[in-house]
Amino acid sequence: MDATMDGLGTAPLEPINKAKGTGRISDPIFVGLLWASGIFVLVLLGLIIAELFQGGLPALQHFGLEFIWTATWNPVTENYGALVMIYGTLFSAVIAVVVALPLSFGIAFFLTEIAPQALKRPIGVAVQLLAAVPSIIYGMWGFFVIVPLMAAYVQPPLISLFGDLPVIGLLFQGPPLGSGMLTAGLILAVMILPFITAMFVETLESVPAMLKESAYGVGATTYEVYKNVSVPYGNTAMVGAIMLGLGRALGETMAVTFVIGNANRLSASLFAPGATIASTIANEFPEAGIGSLKLTSLLQLGFILFVISFIVLALSRALVRSRMD
Repeated sequence: MDATMDGLGTAPLEPINKAKGTGRISDPIFVGLLWASGIFVLVLLGLIIAELFQGGLPALQHFGLEFIWTATWNPVTENYGALVMIYGTLFSAVIAVVVALPLSFGIAFFLTEIAPQALKRPIGVAVQLLAAVPSIIYGMWGFFVIVPLMAAYVQPPLISLFGDLPVIGLLFQGPPLGSGMLTAGLILAVMILPFITAMFVETLESVPAMLKESAYGVGATTYEVYKNVSVPYGNTAMVGAIMLGLGRALGETMAVTFVIGNANRLSASLFAPGATIASTIANEFPEAGIGSLKLTSLLQLGFILFVISFIVLALSRALVRSRMD
């Protein structure tokens, strides 16, 4: 009887003990792999920063901090400055966010509150497909379709209506070339639209139904529920989505290169051609000789773009924290 009970008592314990022994070995390995994955990201990021800084350091030593606010970019005289590219990068990205933000709000609200099931899925898939289109396709579409439309039907009437106004007229002056800051901003808006919209949809769908039903129960309209319940509930995540879109717009290369005009000069006009950091690097890098001052200046531009992206990320985290508090 004792032997039987002993057998019943010890037999099930053997696989458990084996599992415990296996866990004692596998758990440290698993934790070590997790640590290695996290450290790998930091090391990779550090190597990228170090390479850009070291590669661009000769340009910074040659021109000093004036490299940041100098508007000249002349490969003939080897006089380089980053101001035009910094201005173009920020200006085009801001235009993109200003255009994409209301569209993203509208699409997200339509998909979560109004669209019937027969339309909700096709429109949602179409928005997701926009994110999968390569940037060079957007650039070609912008060059062959949007630029001619802007030159023929958009820029001329805007110039005639607003070009002579004081102050604001500065934004609408110049010849209607089609390409320029506004066109680049519109292309970027289409590119960041699916990213912002997808996060808006996820945020609005996470709003508890009880909150919305309570608002409807006291007589609130659909717009009032959206404005006073859904948006305030998810405003923290929405701020993160907007900053994600801004960061995406800052670093876009090929699409902007096709439509921005690639002119190294400053202008307040929305229609004037310009340049961004990414487009300048794409255009000038193949012609830069190894060890040349031009190459180091381009690497310094890359480092500046990284710093701008880091500042945008820091601001987004600060805004999210302030809203959470």
